[in-house]
Amino acid sequence: MKSASPNRVNRRHFLKAAGAAIILPTILPGCVLGRGGKTPPSGKINLGVVGWGMQGPSNTRSFLAEDDCRVVAACDLDKNALSAAVKTVNDRYGNQDCAAYHDYRELMARPGLDAIMLAVPDHWHAILATTAAQHGLDVYGEKPLAKTVAEQQAIVHAVEKNHIIWQTGSWQRSQRNFHKAAEIVRNGLIGEVTHVEVGLPSGHTDFKHTKPELVEKLKALKIDDLSTIRPGSDAWKIAVTEPPPELDYETWIGPARMEEYIKQRVHMNWRWNYNTGGGQLMDWIGHHCDIAHWGLDFDRSGPSEIEGQGEFPAADALWNTCTKYRIELKYPRNITMTIAGGHSDIMSGTKWIGTDGWVWVNRPNENSTNKAQAMGFDASNPDWKKGKSLPEELRKVKLYESPGHWRNFLDCVKSRKPTIAPVQTAHHSAIPGHLGLISMLTGRKLNWNVKHEKIIGDAAASALLTRPYRAPFHLA
Repeated sequence: MKSASPNRVNRRHFLKAAGAAIILPTILPGCVLGRGGKTPPSGKINLGVVGWGMQGPSNTRSFLAEDDCRVVAACDLDKNALSAAVKTVNDRYGNQDCAAYHDYRELMARPGLDAIMLAVPDHWHAILATTAAQHGLDVYGEKPLAKTVAEQQAIVHAVEKNHIIWQTGSWQRSQRNFHKAAEIVRNGLIGEVTHVEVGLPSGHTDFKHTKPELVEKLKALKIDDLSTIRPGSDAWKIAVTEPPPELDYETWIGPARMEEYIKQRVHMNWRWNYNTGGGQLMDWIGHHCDIAHWGLDFDRSGPSEIEGQGEFPAADALWNTCTKYRIELKYPRNITMTIAGGHSDIMSGTKWIGTDGWVWVNRPNENSTNKAQAMGFDASNPDWKKGKSLPEELRKVKLYESPGHWRNFLDCVKSRKPTIAPVQTAHHSAIPGHLGLISMLTGRKLNWNVKHEKIIGDAAASALLTRPYRAPFHLA
């Protein structure tokens, strides 16, 4: 498909090719009011939201709170979720103007749209992101960047080629305690960094609270661990049902391998099935490993050696993602890193250890009786714990400061300057997780060429850098 602009698909041609027959209301996009394709500071940013599961509602509410952002459309494959999304938007504005879409292609082809928020399962990230970029839409997208390294590379290419603004939902970069910790490291206060510990969650979390319903049905079988249920068993036969009428399951499973519908591994809990998600490792790698890289100045770098060990359910189990894991990595400057989940010697969060001290940061836990955990910050030097930021005289290196993650995105949509968590950063923050998982699955140490982004000398492991797509799905 050709477009009148090198950065934006012709929307009329797109709808025709997609077989759509819809009437779209005309909204003047903010970008046409400015010069050079930029949204003027006084203009409204027209935003569409795709996905109303775990992150979609909170992201959308954050954008609804900003006066210069107008949420004009919502999309979801579940009719109930879509209705909730539309109601949330309309209630905020006191009208009925929010348009509802079942097909993301129709939403992205909508006239007048400036940007889009994507909060969908991992297996859909790459298709939606590349399509949005092809339309010239700025994107706020959730982490991890994509299901595979190859998909992440495709997203990076699409974002750069189409010159769009990208913000990853790695919102910890917009929090003061994480910013302060990273600046302490970047300014050399702990000396030369020798080792980094990245502590992530382990096991499976029933985010959608659908597990009790199935466990009750399995009461006679005395089964309460969904990671032990396998195809062909009596428990599996009970778990499998017809998809509910409100959910378009055929499209929801999308490019992933078609599987029987099981309620407990769809909404939110898709994370615990490698066909659609990446377990706790990939769910969190874009947070604490992202912060580790920020402090190390490795936003465009990565590890050269990766070796991981993990505990896995059966590959065909209902919930089959790794429940406990430990990954050892080697980085430039002789820095080593341990990424772990389920190991008591590695605390949740990020800890940099240097020749002259250490600093640890995590999300604050207000319910903790431990002062450091309550604040989400600790360090070897008591002076570093004072204040919300470093004293100005110590800030020789000043890291990007964000007024708020969603606010930062909107500001950058207007200014066309990079966000605090751009696409290239998200790509490199997730690579250690992808490679760690591949190492665990193959049972081998991997050698990674950081510059060319290739696994060296292991064809079988290299094959796991990508995945096949179920027809007719493909990247934009």
